[in-house]
Order: sequence, then structure tokens, then C-alpha cells
Amino acid sequence: MSIFATRTARIAVPLALTLALAGCGVNTIPTKEEAAKAAWAQVENQYQRRADLIPNLVATVQGAAKQEQATLTAVIDARAKATQVTVDPTKLSDPAVMEQYQAAQGNLSSALGRLLVSVEKYPELKSNEGFLQLQSQLEGTENRITIARQDYNTAVQDYNTTIRTFPDMIGAKVIYGSKPLQPFKATTVNAEVAPKVSFDTPAK
Repeated sequence: MSIFATRTARIAVPLALTLALAGCGVNTIPTKEEAAKAAWAQVENQYQRRADLIPNLVATVQGAAKQEQATLTAVIDARAKATQVTVDPTKLSDPAVMEQYQAAQGNLSSALGRLLVSVEKYPELKSNEGFLQLQSQLEGTENRITIARQDYNTAVQDYNTTIRTFPDMIGAKVIYGSKPLQPFKATTVNAEVAPKVSFDTPAK
């Protein structure tokens, strides 16, 4: 074999190997996995934003509706539990971990929904500027949570489809040992629906 042919082979073999590996999702799989993790970070950010609003909401309601103490306590307890449950990005493929997180956030959503319904009978809150600002911020945050969950689920679907289809599935199994990521699912009735933040006086 000539020197030229030898040099050509030395270049061609690694190039062919690189192209073959690229076709097996060597770059695609981690890229899509990181996209899903980034989307999950936004889900957690928005839930944390909601958790940060709750103390002020509770304090405002407590001043005008002291008789709702049981409902307020339920919200405080649910918030404490929800903020204690976190999901490490490396555990996004663990159904039990995801279910625990979703359940904690779902319980907080339910408790918060009950609080918002109970305060409708207090007209003074409807004219409280601080309460109205919290109402607007909470409504905006619930919308952001919904969007963040949708974006995460889209990224998860994209990643899960990639690691299950040829030829990327080869790299997923042989190189990365990839496992499907868990989407965000509703854990309680109407959990996918943001709590209604409305204090309009019912029509008689």
C-alpha cells in the first residue's frame, strides 16, 4: 500500500467512525436530554415563584379573614411540604420521585384553591390594593406554571422519541444507557387547571 493510500485510510477510518457515531445520536441524545433538564428547571422556578408569593397572600388574608384559620393553616402546611420536595435533574427518569413532587405541588394547588374560594365572602379583600396585586401575580404565575409544564413535556416527548427510534436508539442503549424521562402528569382532579383567581361578586 502506498504512503498516500495509508494516509488516506488513516483519515477516512476516523471520519467514517465519526459519521457513524453521529448517526447513532452521540450528539443528539445529550443535547435533547439537556434541553429537557433546562425545561424542568423552568418548571421548578415557576413553582418556587408561587411558593414565594404565598406567605404574603396568607398574611393579607389572615388580617381580614381570621376565621379562615383552618384553611390558611392547610395552605401553610402544603407549601412547607411542597418546598421540601425537589427533583434532582438526574432523577427525571424515576417515576416515584416525579410522582412525589407532583403530588406535593398538586396538594398545594388544592389548598390554595380552597383558600381563594373561601375569601370570596370578604368584600374588604376585594378592595385591598395589596391583595389585588397578589391576585394578579398569582394568576400570572399559575399561567407560567402551565406553560413551563407544557414546554417540559414537549422536550421530554422529543427526547423519549429520539432514544426509542433508529438509529439514535443504538447510541442511547450502547453508549449512554438512556432511560425515558417522566412527563409531568396531573395527580389530582383538575390539577392541570390553574386555580381560578377571581373575586367578582356573583350575580344575584
